[in-house]
Amino acid sequence: MSVSAKLRDYLDQNNIKYTLITHSKGYTAQELAAIMHVPGKEMAKVVILKIDGRFAMAVIPAPHKIDFERFKVATGIKEVMLASEKEFQNLFPDCEVGAMPPFGNLYGLPVYVAQPLKEDKEIVFNAGSHTEAIRMQNADFERLVNPTVIDYTYEKE
Repeated sequence: MSVSAKLRDYLDQNNIKYTLITHSKGYTAQELAAIMHVPGKEMAKVVILKIDGRFAMAVIPAPHKIDFERFKVATGIKEVMLASEKEFQNLFPDCEVGAMPPFGNLYGLPVYVAQPLKEDKEIVFNAGSHTEAIRMQNADFERLVNPTVIDYTYEKE
């Protein structure tokens, strides 16, 4: 499977400048950052959550983890947990499981971006497969996705 046609069409229709990066197969965000020689803080990792029983997309820097208590406080929700791949795999029919791009808006999901991702001018993320990624301006990403930006992560040690 190659780059999500839905994503490519969306970026092209909005005249977004981006670079498609083809790379050897990688599964973790940190692994991909190393393969592509991208700082881990610029690699946007997508995590699917269940928030009060509904799916949502969290987008965090590769070296970070979610602090679920901070997430709950920042959003005012009651319950948040990780969704299993089995639970969300059908939400992204044009993507390989675990390689979803951070465009939850294309899949009917709210998007929560971790504050540290805003610190870089560019972000890099999976483009729907484990062998392709996209690099684009962070400002363009924010304009297209209109995510909720909150501080809810911490850097892994």
